[in-house]
Amino acid sequence: MSDNYTSKIIKLRSILNWSQTELAKYLNTSLVSVNRWEKGHHEPTVIMKEKLKELFKAHGISSEDN
Repeated sequence: MSDNYTSKIIKLRSILNWSQTELAKYLNTSLVSVNRWEKGHHEPTVIMKEKLKELFKAHGISSEDN
């Protein structure tokens, strides 16, 4: 996975003051998935990428290179 998603997800959680569990619940995915994205072990699915892009945009996180 690109470091781009990794850093953006971490930044998003920081802005929202959410745990990985809270982000996972919001996205309707598993904690394990969020953890793997942040560690760079897996990349979000196309559907999750779209949801994340919406969150990034809503919270002022640049969507370049996504």
